[in-house]
Amino acid sequence: MLPTSKSRPVHRRAAALALAVPLALAACAGSAENAGDQLVLADVGDFGQYNPMLGYGALGVSPVYEGLLQPSAPDDTTLPGLVPALAAERPVRTAPRRWRVTLREGIRFSDGTAFDAADVVATYRAMVDPAVAADISTQIGPITDVAADGPSAVIVTLSTDADPSPYLLVGIVPSEKVEAAPAGDWALNAAPVGTGPYRLDSLRPDQAVFVARDDYWRGPLALRRLVYTAAPDDNNRAQRVSAGEVDGATLPPRLAESLRATPGVDVVAVHTADWRGVSLPKNNPFTADVAARRAMNVAVDRDALVSGVLAGFGSPASTPISDAYGAAFEPTAQFRFDPRQAAQILDQAGWRPGGDGIRVKDGRQARFALLYPAEDTVRRDLAVAFAAAMKRVGIHVDPRGASWDHIDTRLDEDAVLLGGGETPYSIDSQVYDTLHTQVPGGSPYSNPGDFTAPGMDALLDAARQSAPGAENDARYRQIQTLYARYPSGVFLTFLQHTYASRTAGWTHDAPILEPHSHGVLWGPWWNLPSWRPPS
Repeated sequence: MLPTSKSRPVHRRAAALALAVPLALAACAGSAENAGDQLVLADVGDFGQYNPMLGYGALGVSPVYEGLLQPSAPDDTTLPGLVPALAAERPVRTAPRRWRVTLREGIRFSDGTAFDAADVVATYRAMVDPAVAADISTQIGPITDVAADGPSAVIVTLSTDADPSPYLLVGIVPSEKVEAAPAGDWALNAAPVGTGPYRLDSLRPDQAVFVARDDYWRGPLALRRLVYTAAPDDNNRAQRVSAGEVDGATLPPRLAESLRATPGVDVVAVHTADWRGVSLPKNNPFTADVAARRAMNVAVDRDALVSGVLAGFGSPASTPISDAYGAAFEPTAQFRFDPRQAAQILDQAGWRPGGDGIRVKDGRQARFALLYPAEDTVRRDLAVAFAAAMKRVGIHVDPRGASWDHIDTRLDEDAVLLGGGETPYSIDSQVYDTLHTQVPGGSPYSNPGDFTAPGMDALLDAARQSAPGAENDARYRQIQTLYARYPSGVFLTFLQHTYASRTAGWTHDAPILEPHSHGVLWGPWWNLPSWRPPS
């Protein structure tokens, strides 16, 4: 089944680079309420991974980098439109599967070098270079080549009839900074250079400081200084927001809600395409039985997970496609909570209750371990709730916190509480790796059980090959209907990302529909050039 992502672990080399940077800069000067044009945000850390090849700024949202296009929307209720950023206009189709993108002129990177087509070509070719081993190599989907058409345009060639726009968001880096080496080893990680509104001023293991560029091509910025301070612990971040030590942080939903009555603090919940679900292992006789997978899908009360674990900050997920996808969403392909039906499905498939209450067939029990990253409290609570739901129908699930290094070795034997939706601005990338059988070079977290439905791969391939429109929307609805009959795992919920923010009268653009990735790059701070001080 299922995942496109596990919430990537820290790249060890990139983390080492961050630690190697000399300590520079005094501690942050306080919150925006008393620091004028400064914003202090508490983040989980991982400073020194400022490289689009590692996923930073891969969707055109970051203080440092910009893509050819960027997401834009009035709010978070619909899929954002993709509008020109470094591109001068939207891509123009010049031939079948061939598009021309005109570039803006006169733009410079933060190191003073000029932006042109060579930088775009170098960035996109690095993404698929085996020597680079970019984390985002699968995110450019159907693009087969990007070539310069003079200094101020590029030609994008695709293997399908798709619109290339969703694949033109990645942050562009200077060609001179591209290295023929693993992305985790690039100097760019700790010394980022982009065309975006801010440049890195100083970096140390527990703090990164960015300052506004005076030469930013869109004009001057009101918010002059950004301080990101490391606070890996959820409770610590909440306490620092409550005390006014920082201006904002991302928090688990219940913790964010606990700050709602705190003076000066806004609790912001943002709709996302970020799902949580249970991947199921292929080497377990119970989970390998499609009838068992169907039973588990109707045995779990997704509404209760949303109201309980997520404190209402989310929505049920039966597939990776939410109603944000409009005409491509199939409302009839949703699993309805029905534990009696689950029991009937299991009985008919030969999984009968044993003496200890656990179902058994051919001497094998209906049981498996469910792993989750130990530091993630939301996944922990979802795993525990899922196990409780399964116990009521005779399935023994053992939730276990673990490191990603351990989880990596157990995908064939154990279930995993995973997350996905890394690139939701393309429905193809939201669905393809998640439901397709495993493809060479793909992530081991993409359908780790390698389960499928009859004809599913062909439908996914046809949808990927086709242009957007009513005919392709119908294909995606068919994909959801087919999945509901032959599920490969158990999708549980779409999250709302929750943030606590102190704005002190500043105004800014509303948040947009977010991907799996979140943190203080998103939420109220996704478009920092839009921030305006109190009038």
